Amino acid sequence: MSDFFEKLAECLDEGHTVALATIVRVRGSVPREVGTKMIVHPAGWHIGTIGGGCGEADVIKAGLQVIQDRRPRLIQVDFTEEVSLESTSICGGIMDVFVEPWTPAR
Repeated sequence: MSDFFEKLAECLDEGHTVALATIVRVRGSVPREVGTKMIVHPAGWHIGTIGGGCGEADVIKAGLQVIQDRRPRLIQVDFTEEVSLESTSICGGIMDVFVEPWTPAR
């Protein structure tokens, strides 16, 4: 985990505002546990994972919005959809992810 925070500090030291996504609540079966974190960089890439698939893509999109407007959001990732050939992440649960901006020190 210290490597994760070193990468967060590196992004901030480089002058980038990033979004920090943290799983804060889970219900049912989900790919990761409460406390799992992911950094979203303004260029669209990320460090860490909250579980992959479409749910993670939604959190990355929210992270980019948070970076832009500097307003935190609570995102709900729902893994309870119907199973189909297009489904890539069906676990059966729901997780809430808090996405907050982290800005470099001035």
